[in-house]
Amino acid sequence: MKATPPGGSTRSPFEAAPTYILEKLPEQEFDDLTALAGQLCEAPIAMVFIADEQRQWFKARIGIEEMPNPREIGFCAHTLAHGIDIFEVRDARADHRFATDPVVTAAPFIKFYAGVPLVNSNGQAFGALCVMDRRPRTLTAEQSNALRVLARSVTVQVELRKQARKIAAGEKKANHLLGVAEKSRRALLGVLEDEQFSTQKLRTSEERFRRLIENSSDVILVIDENAQISYSSPSTLRILGYEPEQLIGRDIFDIIHADDRAKAKDSFLQASSSTAEVPQVTECRIRHRDETWRIFQSVGKGMLDAGGVRRVVLNSRDVTESRQMEERFLRAQRMEAIGTLASGVAHDLNNILTPMLMVAGLLKESLGDARDREMLVMVEKSAQRGASIISQLLTFSRGVEGTRASVQPKYLLKEMMNLMQETFPRNIELLSDVPGDLWTVVVDSTQFHQVLLNLCVNARDAMPDGGKLTLSARNVLLGEKDIQGHEEATPGPHLLVMVGDTGHGIPPSIISRIFDPFFTTKELGKGTGLGLSTVIGIVKSHKGFINVYSEPGKGTVFRIYFPASDGATLAEPAATPLPKAQGKGETILIVDDEPHILGALRELLEKSGYRVLTAQNGEEAIRIFIEHGTEVQVVVTDVMMPVMGGLALINTLRVIKPGVKFIATTGLEREEKTAEFAALGVSAVLAKPFSPIAFLQVLARALNNER
Repeated sequence: MKATPPGGSTRSPFEAAPTYILEKLPEQEFDDLTALAGQLCEAPIAMVFIADEQRQWFKARIGIEEMPNPREIGFCAHTLAHGIDIFEVRDARADHRFATDPVVTAAPFIKFYAGVPLVNSNGQAFGALCVMDRRPRTLTAEQSNALRVLARSVTVQVELRKQARKIAAGEKKANHLLGVAEKSRRALLGVLEDEQFSTQKLRTSEERFRRLIENSSDVILVIDENAQISYSSPSTLRILGYEPEQLIGRDIFDIIHADDRAKAKDSFLQASSSTAEVPQVTECRIRHRDETWRIFQSVGKGMLDAGGVRRVVLNSRDVTESRQMEERFLRAQRMEAIGTLASGVAHDLNNILTPMLMVAGLLKESLGDARDREMLVMVEKSAQRGASIISQLLTFSRGVEGTRASVQPKYLLKEMMNLMQETFPRNIELLSDVPGDLWTVVVDSTQFHQVLLNLCVNARDAMPDGGKLTLSARNVLLGEKDIQGHEEATPGPHLLVMVGDTGHGIPPSIISRIFDPFFTTKELGKGTGLGLSTVIGIVKSHKGFINVYSEPGKGTVFRIYFPASDGATLAEPAATPLPKAQGKGETILIVDDEPHILGALRELLEKSGYRVLTAQNGEEAIRIFIEHGTEVQVVVTDVMMPVMGGLALINTLRVIKPGVKFIATTGLEREEKTAEFAALGVSAVLAKPFSPIAFLQVLARALNNER
C-alpha cells in the first residue's frame, strides 16, 4: 500500500516543476549540493527530486543507483504537501503511513527520511532535497538547519537558470548570472564546510570525553539535592557490578554501609552547600552487587546544572586493595612485635615449666599412693600442654612450618572438642563422631590444630543465636573420580574431617570467593578474611583438599581430606618410668640462672648416681671449673644468662679443658645460635621444658660420646 498525501488531496504536488530543469542532464552544482547534504546530515543516501504533472526526475542522487519511480515514493509526496518546513520520518516501520511502502519493506530498506521542499518565487513546491538512512534516527538541530540552507541553495540554482533562460538575447548576462550563482554556491560551500569542521571538532571532543568517562578507573555519579543519583557512569558496571540505569533514581546512602553514612552525609551537605569551594574527600564502604563491601575514596564537588539546580559530582575510586595492603603491612608489623614478645614470654614460661616437669617426674617414683601419683601425672601433663602451647605460639608468630610426623588424629580431634566445650557459648550444642580406628596422617600437629580451630570458630560465628556444631571424622578410600578438580590430591586412603553447623549458610553468589585472602562478609573489626585462606593453604601443603556444602538458612559443612596411611594406627603413648640409677659418680657442672631449675636438676642427677656442681652464671661457673676442672666430665649450661651467656662460657671452658663435653639448654626453640653450638662440638641442645627421662638420656649419650 502506497502512502497518500495528507488530507487525501487529489491535486498533484508535482505540477510546478520547471520543464527546462527536467530536460537537462545531471549538473555538477546539484551533485555537489546533494553530496554536501548527505555529508552534513551523516546520511548514506541523499537526492534532489524535481517533477511536474507528467514527468519527474532525480536531478541528483548519492548512495543509491536504482530507485523506484518517484511517484511511487510516499515520502516525496508528503514532503511537497507538508509546506515549506522540513518533513521528517524517524522510523518508517513504526509509522502507519509508510510501514508497507515498497522502499521500506524491500530494497533500499529506507527507515529514516528527512526532506525540505523546493519552493519557487510563487510559493509553489516543485521538488525536494532529501536525505535517507537504513536505520531509525533523527536529525540534530544543526543538521536540520543545514538541510534547509542547502534546499534554498538548490532553489537558487533553479531560479538562476530560469532567469538565464528568459534572457534569450543576453547570453553574456546569462553567463554572468551563472557565474554569480557559481560564486554563491562556492561561498555557501565554504561556509558550510567551516560549520562542518566546527561540528566535527565538537563531536570529536565529545567522543574523547565519552571514552574517558567509559574507561575511567573511577565511578562518577551526579547526585541531586535530594541525595538521589541522576547520572551514573558506564564504569559503574565494571567496578560495582551495577548497570548504570539500576542506580538512577536511587538514594546514594542506600548503597553506603550503615556505619559510614553519618560521615558521608556530612560530606554531601558540605559539598552541596552553595559556599563550598573546596572538594569534600571522604572514605566509606559501598555495597557491590555481589553483596560484598568495597572501600571507596570519594571526592565530591558542588555544581550548578543548566537549569540552575545545584548538584554534587561524586568521583569515587576503589581503594579496597590498597587498604588491604596497608592492613597486611600493619598485620606483619604486629606479628613481628608478637613474635618478639612471644620469644621473651616463652623463655620465661619454659624456665617455669622445666622444674615442674622435673619435680613431677621425681615425685612419681617416690609416692606409693595411686591417687597421689594420678594427681602428679595431671600436673605433668598440664606442664607438657603448656609447653606445647608455647611452641605453637612461637611457630605461628614466626610464620615457620613446624615438624611433620605420623599422628593419630583422634587425639587432636579430642583436644579440639575439649577446647570448644571450655570456651564456646553454652547455646551451641557440640556433637562429636570420631571413631577409634582412624588411620594415621603425616601432619604438622600445630597446623592441623589451626585448621580445626579456624573452621570451628567460623562455625561458631555463623550461629550467633545458637545451634549445633558437629565435628566428625572417618576413613575413606578415594578414586580418580573423587579427586577430579584437585590437582594436588592423589587416589588412595584419606582421612575425612567434617565441621558442620546449622548457621545462616553461605550465599551461592560468594561461595566461590570464601577462600580468597582478605575476603570477609563480617563487620569491620570482626574478621580479617585470612582464616579460610590460611586453612586452604595448610590443607594444600599437606596434599589434601576441601569441599564446601552450604545452603542459606540451613547451615554449612566443610569436608577436609588429608592423605592417610591405610590401616596404620598409633596407640596413645604410655608413660615411661624413670630409669634406675645409671650414673657412676661422674661429676656434672650445671649452670643456670634459675635456682629452681638448678635444684630440680641437682635432685634428679644425685638420685641417678651423679656428683653435681652448680653455678648461677658464667663467671661463677668458670671459678668452679678452674677449681674442679679435672673432675668435671660434662657441663650443662643455659644459653641465655646474665653476666656471661652460654656460648661465651663454652668457648672459655673449651680453652681451659678441650676434652670436656657440653649440653646446652634453652628456653627458646630454634635458637639462632644452634649452628654455632654444633660447630663447637656441643653434644646436644635441649629445649626447655624437658622431662627427667629426656635429660638423663641426653646426658648418657654425651658421656658415651654419642650425639
